[in-house]
Amino acid sequence: MNATRKLHDLGQSLWLDNITRGLLTSGTLSRYIREFAVTGLTSNPSIFDQAVKSADFYDAAIGQKALAGKSGEALFFELALEDLTRAADLFRPVHDATGGMDGWVSLEVSPLLADDSAATLKAARELHARAQRANLFIKIPGTRAGLPAIEEAIFAGVPVNVTLLFSREHYLAAAEAYMRGIERRIAAGLDPRVGSVASIFVSRWDVAVKDKVSAGHRNRLGIAIAMRTYKAYRDLLETPRWRNLVASGAHPQRLLWASTGTKDPAAPDVLYVEALAAPDTINTLPEKTLLAFVDHGKVGSALPVDGGDAEAVLAEFAREGVNDEALAAELQREGTAAFAKSWNELMQCIAEKSKVLSEAKQS
Repeated sequence: MNATRKLHDLGQSLWLDNITRGLLTSGTLSRYIREFAVTGLTSNPSIFDQAVKSADFYDAAIGQKALAGKSGEALFFELALEDLTRAADLFRPVHDATGGMDGWVSLEVSPLLADDSAATLKAARELHARAQRANLFIKIPGTRAGLPAIEEAIFAGVPVNVTLLFSREHYLAAAEAYMRGIERRIAAGLDPRVGSVASIFVSRWDVAVKDKVSAGHRNRLGIAIAMRTYKAYRDLLETPRWRNLVASGAHPQRLLWASTGTKDPAAPDVLYVEALAAPDTINTLPEKTLLAFVDHGKVGSALPVDGGDAEAVLAEFAREGVNDEALAAELQREGTAAFAKSWNELMQCIAEKSKVLSEAKQS
């Protein structure tokens, strides 16, 4: 039995953190589903930016859409929805077999809307309606402006992948927004089964402190933050408030480990996959990390539900001068800015390709 199947049997879903048209047309994604127990997929602006820049899979479609008068965000979302609805259809059997708990794909609203709750909600509702897929999440950042949009989107029946969460406190705020949305649906007599996941970014913690802590502390902070958050997640599922929601038919907002590719070349390439094995969670892996884990990954013990030694490790980092609360806020700001930068670069790339390809078709 390969390592990915062992994680699946442990109760953790493995999702691919990548989407390209080549993955779809070559049959590679279908193979990952069949052979590696991959049961979902995520995307973000950086992933699409690289996909469009690095290959010609999108050139014909961009040229055709440009000639039809499409440009900018409108053109991009047509491309993205073509890919993600096709991926959603590949995962639909998993979605149906698990009663909607698994088999999801994700599409992010424009990161330029991160500070605008109303515009984020409007975009989320429009993208959800256009996709017409029961297993497509709309990604909304768990920022101050994003949280009200998340609650309203859930109340409106839009499944949400809450992105750019970096701490236990970020997670709990996202969970609160989700629960409020579900509670409002129940009060209004609506179906409480609206899917959601809460995505905690892990490896960026260790990148941020690499040159600020002693060598013995490197590549330990992200895992400690994840362990602390996992305890909060398991504790929340045991509360009377959540049990009341379950009794009404609601699904749990599953915890998702994001940013699990190892950034430090001196560290094991499957560090965060092996360390974060945990039932009732999701690990979304870059393709390189997935293939490495298939090749030489090992599944050990699951994360302790009581947080294990997370607080002791975080106390060590505090003594090293790391303020995890302040750093979480900084990482969320940086993550928002990085996605906005990728978005702007993606729009520029599409504009340049549109011009060249439409001119070529007209000549």
